[in-house]
Amino acid sequence: MIASVNGRVAAVRLDAAVVEVGGVGLLVQATPTTLAGLRVGQPANLATSLVVREDSLTLFGFAEPDERDVFEQVQTVSGIGPRLALAMLAVHSPDALRTAVATEDLGALQRVPGIGRKGAQRLVLELADRLGAPSGSAATPAPATADRRGEVVEALVGLGWAQKVAQGAVDKVVPDSESVTDVAAVLRAALRSLGGGRA
Repeated sequence: MIASVNGRVAAVRLDAAVVEVGGVGLLVQATPTTLAGLRVGQPANLATSLVVREDSLTLFGFAEPDERDVFEQVQTVSGIGPRLALAMLAVHSPDALRTAVATEDLGALQRVPGIGRKGAQRLVLELADRLGAPSGSAATPAPATADRRGEVVEALVGLGWAQKVAQGAVDKVVPDSESVTDVAAVLRAALRSLGGGRA
């Protein structure tokens, strides 16, 4: 198994990055939040999970080993494959998932595209003793005064959009009167608003 990759970022797309390791470009699937932290030409160190299928080898990358561990754990649930597991981590942090499972918050789990009520119930039932307890960070929101709007704009610029376009997308999904505290959620909403096109 490939547990991690460490190399220069050759390209960043909406759903994946190419990391050059020993002269070989590895295509690594990742969440928007992980991808937003990568810069072309800069070094990257990602925890990874290699998913082997009869007709493919797919590498998934994560900013933190804990994300990879949760990614692998949720796939032990019947009906949850790697794409859906990645979508779960695009919507929720590892601790947010632990909290949702521990508190049986079906609504939070159903915010993941592709997870319905029965799927959420199955996640709670099958993961209750596997994910462990949340560390507490998921239940502690950022201060209301800490507007992280600029981080979302910077992330979109890093993914290839022009500054004005990125700023416009963020302004569209978050009114000026509101502060951005959940960068991942706003980033996802901005990406949906932009529809995958480049400026």
